[in-house]
Amino acid sequence: MRWAELEARGLGAGLDVVAAASAEPFADARRILEERRDAGLNGSMQFTYRKPERSTDPGQTLPGVRTLIAGAASYHRDLPPRPPDVGPVARVARYVWDDDHERLLAGLQAVCDLLTEAGHRACVVADQNHLVDRAVAARAGLGWFGKNANLLIPGHGSWFLLGTVLTDAEIGDMPKAEPVADGCGTCERCRPACPTGAIVAPGTVDARRCLSWSLQVTGAFPREQRVALGDRLYGCDECQEVCPPNRLEVRRAAPGGSGGPVPVGRPDRAWVPVLEVLAASDEELLARHGRWYIPERDPRYLRRNALVVLGNTGDGADPAVRAALVAALADTDPLLRSHAVWSAKRLGCDDLLVDVIGDPDLEVQAELAAPVPAKAPA
Repeated sequence: MRWAELEARGLGAGLDVVAAASAEPFADARRILEERRDAGLNGSMQFTYRKPERSTDPGQTLPGVRTLIAGAASYHRDLPPRPPDVGPVARVARYVWDDDHERLLAGLQAVCDLLTEAGHRACVVADQNHLVDRAVAARAGLGWFGKNANLLIPGHGSWFLLGTVLTDAEIGDMPKAEPVADGCGTCERCRPACPTGAIVAPGTVDARRCLSWSLQVTGAFPREQRVALGDRLYGCDECQEVCPPNRLEVRRAAPGGSGGPVPVGRPDRAWVPVLEVLAASDEELLARHGRWYIPERDPRYLRRNALVVLGNTGDGADPAVRAALVAALADTDPLLRSHAVWSAKRLGCDDLLVDVIGDPDLEVQAELAAPVPAKAPA
């Protein structure tokens, strides 16, 4: 099996860059995961933290593994389309504007198939607990870890999805991977740009403060982060938006495949009408947004997040907004009632709270008693 064949197969199937690395355990990554878990920085996040001894040892996923093949698929795009003029709308992170994750998996699977056709064992992992993909990509020489903890590819930035093919094949002519030197230098734009100060040290993110993670946890959305959430319904790109290698006005070709920013793809996925989220059925929400990570696959959490966004973006004098609040305040789910209380108070709709004053739920009562900063006039 020659490296040129594997690389060509991956690039031809949708990957933008392919590189290889040895398969020894990632001792440094394990130490960092354990230190941050012990410090509580992972919060409720279990991804790769649950069993660092597994997620940093490729041999526990594929016994006898000899080679790791890192693949990256770009989701860098031009500026997003203008939001639809349909009342309050919510932002969605770039990596789910289109089916880039499927393209990543297709490219990795093509490499995997070539190896298995040649009689080798191989498997694909991407965005799973099995392996720290960023560590694989760094060892393969794709890039360096930025101060926002993302992997940055020199000259191309961090708008990439990462995954790995593990194989027992010995690829004799694979290129020798060299570590990529830190390219951040003295730049710290990402740290003050984080809306909640989640980047607590260079390369270290406190998941408990990260809006992207808070949108994916169960229970109440953290009260102290609600105003900072702004109009974000899924994900947060802030630390990447301000990163100089990622500046959208800088035109650059992808490192091996697409030749530049990929198209916006599905404009309807860049923005989501908030009132539609609150009015849709469970089935409709899962059909529209089921590709997202939704806690417990329960649409109540999409509605919870939408209620916070409504409090930040809605107009308390808008009859449609008031009707949505009335419906949420009467919902059978106390999680939604409690967040509707916050949103109503933020929008100055205290007159709508009369019917929930005697609500038996403790969270609803806590929201009624808690101060809420009023939304500034538009």
